[in-house]
Amino acid sequence: MKMLLSRPQSLWRWLRRRITGDARLRAAALWVWARPLRAFQRRLAGRRMGSAELGSLGELIAARWLAAHGRKVLHRNYRGANRGEVDIVARHRDVLTFVEVKCRTSTAFGRPADAVGPDKQRLIRRGAQDWLRLLGNPRIKFRFDIAEVILTEGERPRVNIIENAFQMPDSSMAGR
Repeated sequence: MKMLLSRPQSLWRWLRRRITGDARLRAAALWVWARPLRAFQRRLAGRRMGSAELGSLGELIAARWLAAHGRKVLHRNYRGANRGEVDIVARHRDVLTFVEVKCRTSTAFGRPADAVGPDKQRLIRRGAQDWLRLLGNPRIKFRFDIAEVILTEGERPRVNIIENAFQMPDSSMAGR
């Protein structure tokens, strides 16, 4: 298999013929994120991306953005024992952050962070409590962030981080 290709466009054509499933998403994220001048295309490998693929792509882009901006990504898609979930668990200096990623293709119906309502916050808090329980409930600082990823056709992805987007209620920390 010859890997020396004359242009990046040729590499992209070569990749499109050989990728499927999650590998397809990783290649899409690499292509969108690694090339600063490359605009987002909703079609990949000749097929329109569905909402699940866009969500996974948004999580990949958010994780790479966090890593590029000084955060250590510890885990992605954490599912706790008590039906909790966290998209990204990361460390930002001495603070443990639980990041919810919301990806949208436009802001016509509001900001992506508007979709994180009380039910979703409760689910994320449950996941965070499970994560802290795995660590032995240490006395460390933690917070909940929201990463908004906006993928507009023909533009580079935009990432906006809302730090400390919501809090853990005091009553849920009674045993700590």
